[in-house]
Amino acid sequence: MIAVVSLAIIAVSIVFQISGGAYKTTSRDAFHALVSAEVWANPGFLFRLLLGETACEQLSIPDGEPVSVSTMIVWSIRVPRTLVGLLVGVNLAFAGSIFQAITRNEMASPYLLGINQGAGLSISLIIVLFPWLVPLIPVFAMLGGVGAFFVVYAIAWNHGASPVRLILAGVIVGAVASAVQTALRYMISDISVMQNAMNWLSGSLIGSNWVQVRMILPWSILTVVLSLSLTRPLDLLMLGDQTATSLGLNVEKWRFLLAFVGIMAAASSVAVAGLVGFVGLIVPHVVRSLVGSPHRRMFVGCLFAGPALLVLADVISRLALNPIQLPVGTITGTVGGVFFLFMMRRKKEFGKL
Repeated sequence: MIAVVSLAIIAVSIVFQISGGAYKTTSRDAFHALVSAEVWANPGFLFRLLLGETACEQLSIPDGEPVSVSTMIVWSIRVPRTLVGLLVGVNLAFAGSIFQAITRNEMASPYLLGINQGAGLSISLIIVLFPWLVPLIPVFAMLGGVGAFFVVYAIAWNHGASPVRLILAGVIVGAVASAVQTALRYMISDISVMQNAMNWLSGSLIGSNWVQVRMILPWSILTVVLSLSLTRPLDLLMLGDQTATSLGLNVEKWRFLLAFVGIMAAASSVAVAGLVGFVGLIVPHVVRSLVGSPHRRMFVGCLFAGPALLVLADVISRLALNPIQLPVGTITGTVGGVFFLFMMRRKKEFGKL
């Protein structure tokens, strides 16, 4: 059910995404652009989209044949933005599932544990102080997320790191990192850089292209593969530390290793889309309520529901006030806040697994 509903949402969202915008195209023209022979029979054009100009020049791949304006817009702007949305949705949903398991709290997420803010702080430093390192943003986002988690773990450690102490430490680290990011904004003198920084801090897919697709795709594949292969320790951690230990699980080792997978997923998403909130909270909670707690089922559900939520939110943020584009984080934040307020009022035990 989750797969069918999610695929339907994704299909409808893609139709609006590739046909709507400042450059008007009908759904039929957009579909023709997607399946056009001038693209699929044009390997030079496809390789330059997928691999980039530099890689094609190094591999001596010839230039592709020119394509029509509508086809160029669809394939150069709208298709990569959709793909980035799909991949970010997968990563955030998986990261949220992992962090909720290792903390045994359905309110946990990369944002709540300070991971997003740590990755964001490292990227802010690159944008403001070291702009020549922008091509290495995914690497620095990963390092920032890992560094933030090390600090969180160190603060929370007291003969072990309990789930509650991890969350409290994450809130502290996240608050400090956010404050430093705010201070860095005042150091930006270029208005265009300031606008990009604001979009990024709000969580946005504006300007996404094939560069972002190439940045996040390897990490998304690695996240899915590792997560699906590590469902057993995640299921054991949800039983509690004492029970997991009695069943032969090294709790601290696996909590740390699984957290690193979640950091990898969250940091790669932050690197291409900024601080998109609530996806890692909403999706795991909804999927868990429908399929139960076993993580093999949960991850399969998140594989469909995460992309559906983010692509739908991006379509709304892009087309609701056309030609004005809102950051997608404003949509997910609004929906997520209302959703969790509703759940807190209905469920007395909300926040526990």
